[in-house]
Amino acid sequence: MFNLEELTRKWFAGANERRYSYNFKWMGRPIIQYPQDIVAVQELIWDIKPDLIVETGVAHGGSAVFFSSLLELNALSGGPKDAEVWCIEIDLRAHNREAILAHPMYPRLRIFDGSSLDEKIAQEVSKKALQCQRVMVVLDSNHTHEHVLGELNLYASLVSVGSYCVVFDTVIEDLEGVEFVDRPWGKGNNPKTAVAEFLKTNSDFMVDQAIDNKLLISVAPGGYLKRVK
Repeated sequence: MFNLEELTRKWFAGANERRYSYNFKWMGRPIIQYPQDIVAVQELIWDIKPDLIVETGVAHGGSAVFFSSLLELNALSGGPKDAEVWCIEIDLRAHNREAILAHPMYPRLRIFDGSSLDEKIAQEVSKKALQCQRVMVVLDSNHTHEHVLGELNLYASLVSVGSYCVVFDTVIEDLEGVEFVDRPWGKGNNPKTAVAEFLKTNSDFMVDQAIDNKLLISVAPGGYLKRVK
């Protein structure tokens, strides 16, 4: 019998081994995401029309540019005219910073240099979020359990009801036989375990299973957290 989910798992394992997510760019910047997740996040941003998107982890800046471009399109379609993306990155390489600063989508961006767990940064982001009607959060920096749980405790409360906190790379927990020898995370210590711990004591959020069910191929299974109250 044709088992799409089983085939998807096998395909994903092979794709991950071949660094499939590194094939794609958004408006010239490497985005390091799967196309399915890119489309899913686009749907959320269009529907929510956030005033503010908070992103932890910048890397090459592809996701930040992606978010900014969608906010620009929202502004042309009745969304907030002054919506922004506030990004936090502990190690933004000079060549990436230069490319982001020169990008036409940069005017909607603000970049904080430092750890997403830095209390001063979190406080400044929180002050901004309190001035906004609709806030969305995307967590994609250090993928250890402790770090992501810390981010959830700091930033999830900023998410407006009906909006989302998207936690990327929860798929780490689901990858069988994969060892992250050069990384501090792995099976049992990753964003998915952090989400599970967070949800034990937080009923304001629920995993949007409908997104998982339609994507199948995603680096964030169980990571699309909708704020319901």
